[in-house]
Amino acid sequence: MNKVTAQELSKLEADRTVIVDIRGEDAFSYGHIPGAVNIPAETLDKANLSRDKQFVVYCRTGQLSGDAVEQLCAKGYDAYDLEGGYVAWLRAHVNDLSQDTASQVENGIRTKYSKKLFTKFAKAITTYRLLEPNDKVAVCISGGKDSMLMAKLFQELKRHNKFPFELVFLVMDPGYSPANREIIERNAKVLNVPITVFETDIFDNVFNIEKSPCYICARMRRGHLYSKAQELGCNKIALGHHYDDVIETTLMGMLYGGQMQTMMPRVDSTNFKGMRLIRPMYLIREEDIKAWRDYYNLQFIQCACKFTDTCTSDVCQGSSNTGSKRQKVKELIRALAKEDPEIEQNIFKSAENVNLSTVLAYKDKKGAKHYFWDED
Repeated sequence: MNKVTAQELSKLEADRTVIVDIRGEDAFSYGHIPGAVNIPAETLDKANLSRDKQFVVYCRTGQLSGDAVEQLCAKGYDAYDLEGGYVAWLRAHVNDLSQDTASQVENGIRTKYSKKLFTKFAKAITTYRLLEPNDKVAVCISGGKDSMLMAKLFQELKRHNKFPFELVFLVMDPGYSPANREIIERNAKVLNVPITVFETDIFDNVFNIEKSPCYICARMRRGHLYSKAQELGCNKIALGHHYDDVIETTLMGMLYGGQMQTMMPRVDSTNFKGMRLIRPMYLIREEDIKAWRDYYNLQFIQCACKFTDTCTSDVCQGSSNTGSKRQKVKELIRALAKEDPEIEQNIFKSAENVNLSTVLAYKDKKGAKHYFWDED
């Protein structure tokens, strides 16, 4: 089979080479090789491709793109498989980043992206009272764009030094491949984020679970993060969920859960006494995170579990259908927002404008259900 390496890719004739990403649309949106076109694997047969071009095809790790290349070659196309896929390219790209990247990013947070990123970060912390003097926060870094940006925003907040608090930049390795582990560590080094890494075997434990492995994996990851953070003397863990996560969760609860609830900016742990989860990215839009990432030519890992190594879609095969539901809700919100730009803001505000006199029933903090006729 025709193959090219990540290093060889940059040497190909740019005007004749078409780089084809066969992953799903959401994975492509999260991060891709610059200049690549997105043709999901299931639609490749129907794509209108030029016979005058040469095609370099890639998936996430190279386990699926080989079949696509064989199909193209069988039809007479000049096609090549990117060895190691997007992860191999990402690994090479991260190693090529400038040592000045951290200072450029830090300066951008104070200038170009101050209003859309840092101001909203600080506002969430103040509005929802996420930080208090003498807190010790475990800033949980998954290796993705959201958590890496959160780390840089926390560093900027610390630089302001308005009141004393401590930070630990915590990375849990649930069973990453060596390549993904290297990408996370290299990005942290380039961005000047002093990470503390600890290892677990979560991926191995959930790999053979057929029912809701993603849900179980998320619960286990959360528990390990709480435990390690507490061991390190932290009283809070910070996660990188953003504004779009909040409105998607709110709508998902209504459409698929039959309940009105939202993703809270802070949650006290029921299993780890004295620990609190905070979400300081609560008011930041994902499009602004992506703009920040792209401006500095940064690339981060997406989901790095074993399911996605052999999955072409945005939803891992063998997982629960939570991912597909979220993707459907994401697309629904996007479509509605095109017609009315205030839709997203209205979904967000709905969780803080609940009128108890106009709901049929609600649950109090203890879980007891109250109906509207209880006050008759």
